[in-house]
Amino acid sequence: MSRADAVAPNALLGGKLLLRQPETGHRVGTDAILLAAAAPPGRRAVVDLGCGVGAVGLAVARAHPESRVLLVDNDDRALALARDNIMLNGLEGRVSALRADALAPAAERRAAGLAPASADLALTNPPFGAAERMRASPDPARAAAHVMPAGGLARWLACAADLLGPKGVLVLIHRADALAEILAAMGERLGSVAVTPVHPRADAPATRILLRATKGGKAPLALLPALVLHGPDGRFTPEAEAIHRGEAMLACAGVQ
Repeated sequence: MSRADAVAPNALLGGKLLLRQPETGHRVGTDAILLAAAAPPGRRAVVDLGCGVGAVGLAVARAHPESRVLLVDNDDRALALARDNIMLNGLEGRVSALRADALAPAAERRAAGLAPASADLALTNPPFGAAERMRASPDPARAAAHVMPAGGLARWLACAADLLGPKGVLVLIHRADALAEILAAMGERLGSVAVTPVHPRADAPATRILLRATKGGKAPLALLPALVLHGPDGRFTPEAEAIHRGEAMLACAGVQ
């Protein structure tokens, strides 16, 4: 993918955010918008781990002027667009981009510029699919965005924990059926876990979870009120519509 493969800027969040992204392959959707809406305010140093074209980190930078955001990905083509999007949104002063691999050994990550304990908020939308359970897309960028190698989730979360300072916060979005695996992978590094189930409809099981955890946190797990995306007519619920227009944050974002 070159920059020429990207379409004209798409307007997201009610026109508050402009994004150049590929015409084909992985594209920004509801998961990224929900993750950005779950970011707690007041965090000075923010990392968007596995940023793709930068949607989550840029949305957070626009919503929280106090934050400086580092976009991190190991895909040079996605990072080229992320850097374009930083400039497109006039955020060069507070947002930067770095090539690094969340799945690499700690020494390699640090050599690439991912300093330990350098962030007080890490946001991530890791690849959801397990390599042993699904067939990867023939599109390399789409495959990398959707398929996690065996054992990769634990390594990804270890990277996020390494980036956080004491009491730093991790917020991630993932499949609802991956909750047990996520909790096991976090081990004792991250605690005070709060989970927001995300349901496509009120009468359907949750398909996503938004999970917030604190480095060194000791509070018991909390299950927060669910978010329902669509009403019986198939349209966004008022809460989901407000989030997609950039006019509301998720309840879990208000808990520091």
